[in-house]
Amino acid sequence: MERSNLAAVQEAHARTHPHDEALVDGALRLTHSQFAQRIAQTAKHLRTLGAGPGVLVGVALGDHATHVIIMLALARIGAVLLPLDHRWTPGERERVATHFGAALALVEPCQAISGTPCVEVSEKWPDTVSQCAADPVMAPGGDAPLLVSLSSGTTGRPKGPRITHAQFLARFRTHWIDLGFVAQDCFVCATPLYFGAGRTFVWSTLYAGGKVVLAPPPFDPPALLDTLAREHATTLFLVPTQLRRLLAEHAGAAPLKRLRLLFSSGAPLTREERRAIHAELNAYFCEYYASTEGGGVTLLKPADIDKHSDTVGRAIHAVDVEIVDAHHQPVSPGTVGLLRYRSPGCAIGFYRDDEASQEAFRDGWFYPGDLAQLDAAGYLTLAGRAKDMIIRGGINVYPEEVEAALQAHPAVREAAVVGMPSVDLGEEIAAFIVSDTPVEDTVLRDWCAARLAPYKVPRVFRTIADLPRNTSGKVQKAQLKTML
Repeated sequence: MERSNLAAVQEAHARTHPHDEALVDGALRLTHSQFAQRIAQTAKHLRTLGAGPGVLVGVALGDHATHVIIMLALARIGAVLLPLDHRWTPGERERVATHFGAALALVEPCQAISGTPCVEVSEKWPDTVSQCAADPVMAPGGDAPLLVSLSSGTTGRPKGPRITHAQFLARFRTHWIDLGFVAQDCFVCATPLYFGAGRTFVWSTLYAGGKVVLAPPPFDPPALLDTLAREHATTLFLVPTQLRRLLAEHAGAAPLKRLRLLFSSGAPLTREERRAIHAELNAYFCEYYASTEGGGVTLLKPADIDKHSDTVGRAIHAVDVEIVDAHHQPVSPGTVGLLRYRSPGCAIGFYRDDEASQEAFRDGWFYPGDLAQLDAAGYLTLAGRAKDMIIRGGINVYPEEVEAALQAHPAVREAAVVGMPSVDLGEEIAAFIVSDTPVEDTVLRDWCAARLAPYKVPRVFRTIADLPRNTSGKVQKAQLKTML
């Protein structure tokens, strides 16, 4: 099974526990037997549309059961999935589909992609599929490509690693070993299926034989709590913005406390947030540092949160982590440098982009572009993106350090720090603040001055309603720079 097609295990689940539920989407509740049948029938239909081994198929669909079924049906027939966010503008969808050369795209009604053959997946799609016989063919898995997943923005030059069936199975293995995913789990998916973490944890749960319940955006905390209680959920993944809302509005809620696992990724949390989530939302909270290219990297376990809450934990199963200098030589513990890591689940390059591949993939290691440091015990602390590092008067300033200081202020809900041009110093520090109550710049400046070296104190403060984010929850700092 380890070298098989990712979708093959669904037929095994249909034989061994056919009546257990696999996928829940509102009123639709599919058993493992029904789920495997839908996948096989959808695979047959996709073949009639021109999908097949090695064919790159764009998927720009909403967060519903048909989306999950289509992804596994594409895997079954050996097609290569290109996730496209249906929330993008038509221009963004066209740009990415054209750049990667999608031969076909499956889209929501009235969301055709210019220049790419498209098929609308409407409410009638399940009826159409039900008329198909099950496709008896299971394409090879192993080193066959499964997915090209966007790892940078839709503007400029999009980048996407090509990930194989075997690499995804290696990632699943870390979920079972480090996160404890099992067949008895009920995973509630409250993030977009386009988002790499949401999609991957859905697949991982289904591969293990568990149940997935879709609770898609927009994020509605009361509705989520009702779903957790009704479905007897055991595992839940949320991004930091969702966790912050729960902390503000629903700390102590029983459905959250009953979870076997609450975990987060996508963007770093502050030390205070990690401790508050652990204490007020769920005692089994973990932070999982991961990337599109490499999968999981480190895990901050519940037992480590009190003593190591400044970090994102230690390397997970089968992952090697190092910090190196500009010459790719390992540095001593406690020194900030470039992060690199390698694992069986890590991609080996970007699809159709040799130049970017040579920059990010080197000697078997992947360089995500993060600055970080490792302590002597192996705990990893992120210092920000290398491209976001601010050089003020020749001195390196790491934005995350300044952001953490600002977010410790009781009036500051969120903060993002960027560099701005300076004639005298090359770059100056600008801080964008999301505040629950008005706070003067002088107050924030004094707050930072009491906690940071003088050269790290922001010169400019801007209060805004919300930080611009992409669908994975990461702050879009390029947009902030245009606002200065």
